[in-house]
Amino acid sequence: MDIRQTSLVTAALTSALLLVGAGPVLAQHDELERLESATTVFWEIMDAPDNAIPRSILEKAEAVAVIPNTVKAGFIFGGHRGKGVISARNENGEWSQPAFLTLTGGSFGLQIGGQSVDLVLVIMNRKGLENLLRNEFKFGGDASAVVGPVGRDAEATTDLYLRAEIISYSRTRGLFAGITLKGSTIKADRDANERFYGYPYSSGQIVLEEEPATPHNPKAVSDWRAALASAVPTN
Repeated sequence: MDIRQTSLVTAALTSALLLVGAGPVLAQHDELERLESATTVFWEIMDAPDNAIPRSILEKAEAVAVIPNTVKAGFIFGGHRGKGVISARNENGEWSQPAFLTLTGGSFGLQIGGQSVDLVLVIMNRKGLENLLRNEFKFGGDASAVVGPVGRDAEATTDLYLRAEIISYSRTRGLFAGITLKGSTIKADRDANERFYGYPYSSGQIVLEEEPATPHNPKAVSDWRAALASAVPTN
């Protein structure tokens, strides 16, 4: 092999190694972007007093999940998909580090156009949280999410909300009026957990057992937890 051929082979191997090395970095960037988007969505929703999640609901919440930029689109057949994060509150009222999750669903009907929806799920009790963190949780099959009240003075003490396992909120931008969760499935995104924490933690290990995970970006995690804590400060 002459010098020119050797140089070409060396360059090809170097490029391949750079691409392989870039894979985890790009993946970690995806998780970071997801977490930062969820944090921004929660801040923006809570900064709008007339449309915020009532404090009386968040005070009783076991966990909060935010799925930003859930995309729904279709012509005749439709579907939606989103990626988000979830944190739970421990006995001291402190929020866990985030675990990653995905939302998928399908629908049938005369749908034309598309929309982007920011979805917030407020999990009201331990049973609802454990159900949500199972391998696959399907709305409508296992449980339905009750559409929650909004606003500082919203009545959130009715039996409907007191008995609900999950209360849902959505912020819609686009052509559709809203999003239907019935038939949607939530799954733990264990691959994303591994990329972000460097270990294949299950979502339950992170938010329920509070495993000593070390995130690749501690500041993003701190910002997310601060956003949740600001809505309901620890006593």
